Amino acid sequence: VVAALVVACAALALWSFVGAGDRATWAFEVLPLTAVMVVFVLRRRRFRFSDLAYLLLAWFFAIQCLGGRYTFAEVPFPQAVMDALGLERNPVDRIGHFFQGFVPAILLREWLIRRRAMAPGGTVFWLVTGCCLAFSASYELLEMWVVKLCYPDAGPEWLGMQGDPWDAQMDMTMALCGAVLAQLLLGRSHDRSMRRVAG
Repeated sequence: VVAALVVACAALALWSFVGAGDRATWAFEVLPLTAVMVVFVLRRRRFRFSDLAYLLLAWFFAIQCLGGRYTFAEVPFPQAVMDALGLERNPVDRIGHFFQGFVPAILLREWLIRRRAMAPGGTVFWLVTGCCLAFSASYELLEMWVVKLCYPDAGPEWLGMQGDPWDAQMDMTMALCGAVLAQLLLGRSHDRSMRRVAG
């Protein structure tokens, strides 16, 4: 499973890089997660995550590759769907931030349960949720400083705010919702996937 996901992610990264309109944006969106995935692969013999965790990580990487190729504000999205849902802005950025909470929640949950021997339940749930929200806030701060230092005259465009003055707060809210829903919706499936690895 992992080998197939590595090949698929490499192909996605190449597709994203070749078609990227702005290489700096591509680097900011794709390279940090690429580094994380390389570490995961290199350390796989010391700690192998569950198949569910790897699958979700690959899914998140695919979303980042979309954002790197088009920028999140410009990812093609059916106008008919936007009209039907009453959306005034491209929702792909919000979807990306949702999974910015959803995927790390499962990864951190697994690490706490399997490496730190914490029991699934309330403490793990709230610790994971808080860490994912902190990660999202840190990402927003990093974006702010990158724009201030490198793109001081193009902040709203580079950040993909699409006219929303509450963009950063909504992004963090989406990550928070993703972290909570990941644990509520996938908790039992994740437990079964972890047992297969441990067994």
